[in-house]
Amino acid sequence: MGLSTRRAGRSDDRSLHTVHISQPFYLGKYEVTQGQWRAVLGNNPSHFADCGVTCPVENVSWEDAQAFIAALNLREGVTAYRLPTEAEWEYATRAETRTAYSFGNRTRQLGAYAWYRDNSENTTHPVGSKRPNAWGLYDLHGNVWEWVADWYDDYPSGRVTDPQGPSSGTHRLIRGGGWGYDAPDCRSGSRGTGPPASRSGSVGFRLARTL
Repeated sequence: MGLSTRRAGRSDDRSLHTVHISQPFYLGKYEVTQGQWRAVLGNNPSHFADCGVTCPVENVSWEDAQAFIAALNLREGVTAYRLPTEAEWEYATRAETRTAYSFGNRTRQLGAYAWYRDNSENTTHPVGSKRPNAWGLYDLHGNVWEWVADWYDDYPSGRVTDPQGPSSGTHRLIRGGGWGYDAPDCRSGSRGTGPPASRSGSVGFRLARTL
């Protein structure tokens, strides 16, 4: 995990380290959509509600995402749905690659895989309308940043297994970049943060499921 190079002024995502994922899991093929949110909670908090039911839900906090997950688990009679850990998210995004993006290192190819500052026209777009990564997952680069389970912390310096992040903190992690952000923010190893109660039209999430 991490990046071999970093943006100016950022050191938190630079520390390359080895992570072992020991437990299988599912990760959503798409970001959670506005239609899915409405089906579970009966409302649509999205800033870009006019984008439509197939667009990612956004303007939801980490705490809002947890409320959606609790309601979904209750409706399905399971306890399996959750946010992915940061390590699970990056593992699935990279799909066994070590390049800047899941498709390679060439930024000029990003537009085929992601909605970001250069092509988004300052709005979200329907999920799955760009190319997927090698494991068939869409929008892991761009469209909306995605909440993950972990509190923010600096990366460890050595090999770790199934990292969960610190037990407390002030900011949760977001990953993947978004429609209003530059290409470097959309790299597989780039990190962002936000207070768990904060909301933004550029932040949504996708589901993981424990097997």
